Amino acid sequence: MGVGGMGRALASMCVQDADEAGTRRWRVRGFIDEDTKSHGTWFEGFPVLGGLEMVDRYPGARLVISICHVNHQGARRRIVETLGLPPHRYPTIVHPTAVVDPSCTLGHGTVLMPMVCALPGVTIGDHVMVRPHTMMAVDVTVRNYGTIAAQVFLGRCAVVEQDAYVGAGAKVREYGSVGPGAVVGMGSLVLGRVPGGEVWAGNPIRRLSSASSLTARGRT
Repeated sequence: MGVGGMGRALASMCVQDADEAGTRRWRVRGFIDEDTKSHGTWFEGFPVLGGLEMVDRYPGARLVISICHVNHQGARRRIVETLGLPPHRYPTIVHPTAVVDPSCTLGHGTVLMPMVCALPGVTIGDHVMVRPHTMMAVDVTVRNYGTIAAQVFLGRCAVVEQDAYVGAGAKVREYGSVGPGAVVGMGSLVLGRVPGGEVWAGNPIRRLSSASSLTARGRT
């Protein structure tokens, strides 16, 4: 769900995902997107089937929401709430190069991209997007609909709350936290708590604006 760079990456991950015998786990049927101009076209070799109304036509299909741009943070939650589907319709996708300790918990619809590392006790909620080369230390928590960009480090017991976004290359110190709906800019250093609903960035980190200045830009 979502025609774009992340949709392209996730479709590729699913196409290549196979078990030890080489049997493919998934068959990609196509894309769903809210942009009516894309409907009926093809993207990366797959048809753009239509908008959210098309989901009812594929009752046996499972869905992965690929929207994760900071400008549309909150879109995954909105789509899930609009569709009202049972959790099992949303598979958890883990790239084969990701290292996930068996004690970790991963929610429905969550995606771990290449070279992600999750150490013991990590808890990741539903519809979380974790991009490549992210390191999550012991007992990290990322709550529902969080987005972790590439090359992020989350120290021991760090918490990323619901709908929060942590930009590429950012580091969150052990026991640090990012509040609900907050945005941490790329390359930032979080030593304490970032308040919910605000944009913070830099080293030393500082408040830039309300998060609504980024996310209140209409539909995807």
